[in-house]
Amino acid sequence: MTVLAILGSRNPNGQTAQAAGALREGVISEGGQYEQVFLPQMKIERCRQCEDDGWGLCRKEGRCVIEDNFSSLVDKVEKANMVVFATPVYFSDLSESMHAFLDRLWRTWLHESGKERVSGKPAMGICVAGGGGGGAPACTVSLEKYLSGCGFDVVDMVPVRRQNLNMKLSILKATGKWLVKGISIV
Repeated sequence: MTVLAILGSRNPNGQTAQAAGALREGVISEGGQYEQVFLPQMKIERCRQCEDDGWGLCRKEGRCVIEDNFSSLVDKVEKANMVVFATPVYFSDLSESMHAFLDRLWRTWLHESGKERVSGKPAMGICVAGGGGGGAPACTVSLEKYLSGCGFDVVDMVPVRRQNLNMKLSILKATGKWLVKGISIV
């Protein structure tokens, strides 16, 4: 099984990266392959709402006209057996880089050709809140809405707060093992 983790965090040593790292440990310990990308290190522009009606080729053809790293990342999503979306929580919601990527993904996958790319592909979310940590559950709701809207089969959502990070790391490692052993691959 190949797992692609898309992180909306800038910090490769931060809490979101630690959470994704625990999942990676579990995946690799069961013989799975794991790749991760940090969205803020990529060139992913926000949707331009190209035409007067707010749409563009995304609605007509299932592709985006912006030339950046979006399409190469979408290719990775298509090739992976499972996709993990890990984001820090800002104001009880997704990071700006995760919003930018998922906004464009959802728009292109509303078209039939986009839906065919990942319909039913397993995905999960990890939302990591620093500070008081209260926004993690609300963020998981937002992330699940995006993933379901894109056509993913959402198999798990894990809210994490700074105060329970150490406990959640062991849960995420076990989840990584479960993903390799227990998820049916599309």
